[in-house]
Amino acid sequence: MKSLRNRIVALLILAIVTVVTLATFVASRVLQPPSTDVRLATVVAQMRMGTALLSSGRDSALRAGVLLRDAPPSGERDDLLSSALAQTLESNGIFGETVVTKQSRSNEAAAGVQLANKEWLYAVVPNHGPPPDGWFVLAGWMVLIVMGSTAVSIFAASKITGPLELLQSAAGRIGSDGVLPHIPETGAGEVRATAQALNRLSARLRSAMESRMRLVAAAGHDLRTPMTRMRLRAEFVVDDEEREKWLADLEELDSIADSAIRLVREEVAAESASDTVQLDDLISEIVGEMRQLGLKVHPGAVEPIPARGAPLALKRAIRNLVINAATHGGGATVTLQRDQAGAAVITIADNGPGIPAELLSQVFEPFFRVDMARRKTVPGAGLGLAIAKEIIERFGGTIEIANGHPKGLVQTIRLERRDDIGAI
Repeated sequence: MKSLRNRIVALLILAIVTVVTLATFVASRVLQPPSTDVRLATVVAQMRMGTALLSSGRDSALRAGVLLRDAPPSGERDDLLSSALAQTLESNGIFGETVVTKQSRSNEAAAGVQLANKEWLYAVVPNHGPPPDGWFVLAGWMVLIVMGSTAVSIFAASKITGPLELLQSAAGRIGSDGVLPHIPETGAGEVRATAQALNRLSARLRSAMESRMRLVAAAGHDLRTPMTRMRLRAEFVVDDEEREKWLADLEELDSIADSAIRLVREEVAAESASDTVQLDDLISEIVGEMRQLGLKVHPGAVEPIPARGAPLALKRAIRNLVINAATHGGGATVTLQRDQAGAAVITIADNGPGIPAELLSQVFEPFFRVDMARRKTVPGAGLGLAIAKEIIERFGGTIEIANGHPKGLVQTIRLERRDDIGAI
């Protein structure tokens, strides 16, 4: 978002400076100083008036302000203006050596014509050009424009990107349930309108999620009654083999309903993560339970690492993952270590065939099966991974599943670093 704001600011500054520069250039062309003939016309008028006053008497001409000197004007001679002034004076009946000079310390010019008595009649050449420090004035003008346009551009860019920053912030605060938190409806008009739209979206998402959860929970509960009746009827089936098949199918249906209800409970649960869980003790307990059930589960390197979370929920999540690895992977090895950032990393590796790469993105979907035929031979409803993911993400952790090398599946759990828990 900062990059977008910077680009908008740079674009606005460039646009403003370009427009002002073009306007300044046009103004400089329109307001050019007058031509040489116009400038010299004023000098010629002064010379004619001076010669007219001198013809009436030298003293009266001096009292009237006529400038007479014994030498030509000092300074750098301007040959172009000198030649043009001489021609103009001759056309007006004034003859004599003509000199136009530029003053060394200013941008002014002086003109002089030598009279018949060898005296020099002076006249001032009007200056219609820029002042001597014109470049400094122009530089200050441009600096002022850039500073002003920068301030205006930053303000305008902030107004433009305000709603976008609000969207970015809201997206970063989406919870594991996929619902946006409430956003304060304050600030500028466009920010308030964006916040109101996001809050309406959040309310609709929350309503849809709750409706879905109620539907799943109701379906799970409603299935219990007909399944109980079917189980009672199955008990009266005379054929033992047929009765066992009915009871096995009913047991699978009951497992699916129970898993669906547990998934709903995990998604709507509000368990606190304020308790401290000793992960190494938790893993040792899970490994012991799995061994008692006859599953091939082995502990690997296990470091003593504490974490914050609901103990029962985390145990349920890790147990689901271990059972998944031991059941489908022919055994599991569980390790617990810290990564470079200090976060707890639980790795569950198995020796199974793994999962096709194109199906790895679907493993956390409810009721997902790599091979649908396994539903008949392997117990479970296909919700263990979904429930585990829901629990782990609720406590700020992540879970990843990848194929091992040369075979097997690796399930990796990362629980975020807790700065308020000292290392053991």
